[in-house]
Amino acid sequence: MILYRPTGQKELDLVSASGFKRWPPRLIDQPIFYPVTTFSYAEKIARDWNSILPAPNNFGYVLRFEINRETADRYSVQQAGGRDHEELWVPADELERFNDGILGVMEVVAIYRDGQRVE
Repeated sequence: MILYRPTGQKELDLVSASGFKRWPPRLIDQPIFYPVTTFSYAEKIARDWNSILPAPNNFGYVLRFEINRETADRYSVQQAGGRDHEELWVPADELERFNDGILGVMEVVAIYRDGQRVE
């Protein structure tokens, strides 16, 4: 299953430190890790939310990654608003197990700054 994750600079730095192989533990106020199922939904969040924070955190990234079938089957896809807003909901206490199901390495597929795509 191919998934996307919109993220800001701090989370990207932690993912980079793992060699782009693992998502960092959730903060206490983040009970669910939710990658999304489409690039367009991830792009909207990265562009319209992550990239409009005050500098130096005014970057939004979209990461693409793949999980194995066993991991994909463990979690349900949830609709978060519109028809194209689908998320895979992973309880925070299962994130390490989820990370074990990532195939290969994550890839940064888009970067946004101040609401604009950076080429």
